[in-house]
Amino acid sequence: MKKILVIQNKRIGDVLIASVIAQNMKTIYPDSQIDYLVYDYTTGVINNHPAIDNIIAVNEKELKQFMVMKRLIKRIKKTNYDVIFDPYTKLQSRLICYFSGADMRIGFQKRGKNPWFKFYTHTVPLLEEKTHISGKAIQDRVNMFNSFFKLPEDKIDYQPHIVLTESEKQYDALDKYSKPAIMLGVLGSTPQKSMPYQYIVSVIDYITYNYDINVLFNYAPDQKEDALNIYNQCQNKDNIIIDLYEDSIRGFITLMNKCELLVGNEGGVVHIAKALDKPTFTIFSPYVLKEHWASFENGKLHTSIHLLEEKPNLFDEFSVEQRRKIEENPHELYRMLTPEMILTKLVPFLDLHLKAFKN
Repeated sequence: MKKILVIQNKRIGDVLIASVIAQNMKTIYPDSQIDYLVYDYTTGVINNHPAIDNIIAVNEKELKQFMVMKRLIKRIKKTNYDVIFDPYTKLQSRLICYFSGADMRIGFQKRGKNPWFKFYTHTVPLLEEKTHISGKAIQDRVNMFNSFFKLPEDKIDYQPHIVLTESEKQYDALDKYSKPAIMLGVLGSTPQKSMPYQYIVSVIDYITYNYDINVLFNYAPDQKEDALNIYNQCQNKDNIIIDLYEDSIRGFITLMNKCELLVGNEGGVVHIAKALDKPTFTIFSPYVLKEHWASFENGKLHTSIHLLEEKPNLFDEFSVEQRRKIEENPHELYRMLTPEMILTKLVPFLDLHLKAFKN
């Protein structure tokens, strides 16, 4: 039996899209053991996944301690993995790879270069551009395994999946409401991924005035005060269910599964909605490369807006250095992505999916 480990110590969305490695490796080696090493706060997106046998959950802060790292490496080495995939490709995961003793350790080349120290036995260059509707981030992870473990193109599963338990499918918190619900990601995972509040309010007011639905807010637990601030500025509060909130990933998943669609800032919740086969409208932060993270967009089921699509001549070159500079203070550019600009693309999406509930 082949033992395989995937290291993805990053955020929720990264962990979810990395699950495509397990899905496809299980097709190649159905009797293999596939484990995932992830931060403990991200496990909800891969719990109950049929292609993942074990989840090694680690605490992000604790893993920075030498003794914790040492114990983890000892545990990994003792498991005797045959293959390790490292889509994270940072010093932390490289060290785990190197000391693991695995015969095959696969990582990404960084900007076309290998690190001077041979952490990996095999490296894969990041793709120059996307050529598949799944988007470059997913395509890179597919290419990571498919460079060494070949699957025919028609057998590759590009779509991350979230598998609900039977009890999760019976989630009934929305049953007492007579109107269908949609989820709004009112705040990004970081301040740099969040629109100006007055813009968010304008979009919410349009939705609640024009469609006979209820609206739910998604936000991180530590963003509750900001979410309430947005709620208090909204006009049609009767159409906003502010007292229904799930503070765990798995709780959000079960709630999102009962919603009609999601509208929100780019981030992990968008990937969750897509993995649940829910329609999504994504608002990208100005510094994010859309072609990396805009997965499965066809203008109908999934669509989005990015400032650089609306103002393509804003920058001479959208380089890594330029994006980092924007990330430090994206708010001025966010103000250019006006509610009117957003609604031009959002309204056709809503009309398509909420046609039966339009006022």
